[in-house]
Formats: sequence, structure tokens, C-alpha cells
Amino acid sequence: MSKKRELYFFKDYFEKFYNRQTKRVQKKILWTLRIIEDLDRIPEMYLKHLTNTSGLYEIRIRVGNNIYRIFCFFDIDNLVIIGHGFQKKSQKTPIKEIERAEQIKKEYYESKE
Repeated sequence: MSKKRELYFFKDYFEKFYNRQTKRVQKKILWTLRIIEDLDRIPEMYLKHLTNTSGLYEIRIRVGNNIYRIFCFFDIDNLVIIGHGFQKKSQKTPIKEIERAEQIKKEYYESKE
């Protein structure tokens, strides 16, 4: 089966987040990233567009009662740029995390110029 999307991990934001997680959480993260690479239509429970942002999406991971989010956005064609992740502690995605994701997105496009 060929991949529908290609993941690009920008700088070390994702890696730092990933390395802090337990093995169980890491496995679920990798499983979810595979869904994003492989499925034609990704269910919203795994990838959701964030309203009031400049095209940011959150990759959604749930392990037991713990919820994790990894920010990403699309570049040309089917290139998914993976930014930072965090553990979600409340109903709403914290503004500071969204601002950080916007900053990472800006950094990414500046680095391409």
C-alpha cells in the first residue's frame, strides 16, 4: 500500500516531545502517524483542523485517560509538517500551545526561503 501523505518532522520539536513519553504512548503516537500517512480520509478523531488558526491541525492521541496533541500543517501536495506536541490537561487547547504552533509554522516557511 502506498502512502497518501509524507510526514516531515521540522527541527526537533516532535522528537523532544516523543522522547518524554512512555513506551505505550510512543507506540500509540506511531500508530496514529501511520493512519495519517496511509488513509485517504482521516477520521476527525485522529486529525482535526483548528478553527481560527492559519491552517493548523492537531493530531489527536488518546491513551487511557491521557490525551496528547501534536500540531501539524500541510505544505505542498501531501506533505504534512509535524511540529511540537503536548499533553492536554483541559477541554480547550491552550492558547500558548496554539501560538507556539503558529510560531513554528512561521519558522518553517522562513527556513524555506
